[in-house]
Amino acid sequence: MSTITSSEESSHVRRRLLRNTAITFAVAAIVAIGSVKAQSRRGRVPQIKPGTNTSFGPLKQIDAGLLNVGYVEAGPADGPAVILLHGWPYDINSYVDVTPLLASAGYRVIVPYLRGYGTTRFLSSETFRNGQQSAVAVDIIDLMDALKIEKATIAGFDWGARTADIMAALWPERCKAIVSVGGYLIGTPESNKKPLPPEAELAWWYQFYFATERGRAGYEEYTHDFAKLIWKTASPKWNFDDATFNRSAASFENPDHVAIVVHNYRWRIGFAEGESRYDDLEKRLGAGPVITVPAIALEGDANGAPHADAASYRKKFSGKYAYRLITGGVGHNLPQEAPQAFAQAVIDVNGFAR
Repeated sequence: MSTITSSEESSHVRRRLLRNTAITFAVAAIVAIGSVKAQSRRGRVPQIKPGTNTSFGPLKQIDAGLLNVGYVEAGPADGPAVILLHGWPYDINSYVDVTPLLASAGYRVIVPYLRGYGTTRFLSSETFRNGQQSAVAVDIIDLMDALKIEKATIAGFDWGARTADIMAALWPERCKAIVSVGGYLIGTPESNKKPLPPEAELAWWYQFYFATERGRAGYEEYTHDFAKLIWKTASPKWNFDDATFNRSAASFENPDHVAIVVHNYRWRIGFAEGESRYDDLEKRLGAGPVITVPAIALEGDANGAPHADAASYRKKFSGKYAYRLITGGVGHNLPQEAPQAFAQAVIDVNGFAR
């Protein structure tokens, strides 16, 4: 009969302890992941410190409509789809903390660079560099088609919130629900011609600056400085560092960025023409369509960017609806400044749609 010496026994015990410890850690990890999913599915998103994450997984590229779109994907491929849309002057990094929260809760999360940002490129050099609102929305419908996503929850802020609103208004069959920072943002060049009180006009200074050739040249020369100024004024209580800003600013090196941004703001106030291919869509948007899909509108209590009072757009949402004011000095870039609250809204609005 074989025997185990003291040294052999000690080694045997160590191996057994290591094996048992590994099993314990593996079980704990599975339980932790399951706990996060269970919490989220029960309506509770785990707390997260903004800035916990600083990167995504590898970028993907796909041809969709007029574009080759750069995007991040996370979460199970068969999970309910969520598309997260950034604004100006921001990029996909606004969702660097939101994405893992939703992915761990079982959602398939898609975060694309909009036209003019990051690795997204036009397929043809002949395509007009158009920034009008309906063009951006069509881009996301094309992306859904390319990814074979029939229906998704659309969530965004700034340009991304407007795009979510437009998609819900024009293609409700493609939108399970929406989360919109700032509520109802659909507008028209005609309605934007109406003068505002001086203080409100001052808040839109960059729009009037972009209407001039000096403004276009200035933005092209000082893109990063311009964007950082907007970050500071739109989120006056957000103490972001240079590394955080620089991760997003890299996406402004896109060769079409300046053209898209300038056209967007010139088009809004009637200083630039759109494309005839979008005329029918813009006509429908000009009627101020009501959004019928479930929706949650969010607002930060320290938003320094121009924004409407929540009561002014309440009647634009006829489906199940909630409004949430996110407190604690939260500014315009709400998903990056308050990722837990934003992710919570996405999960809750999915519950509305059941």
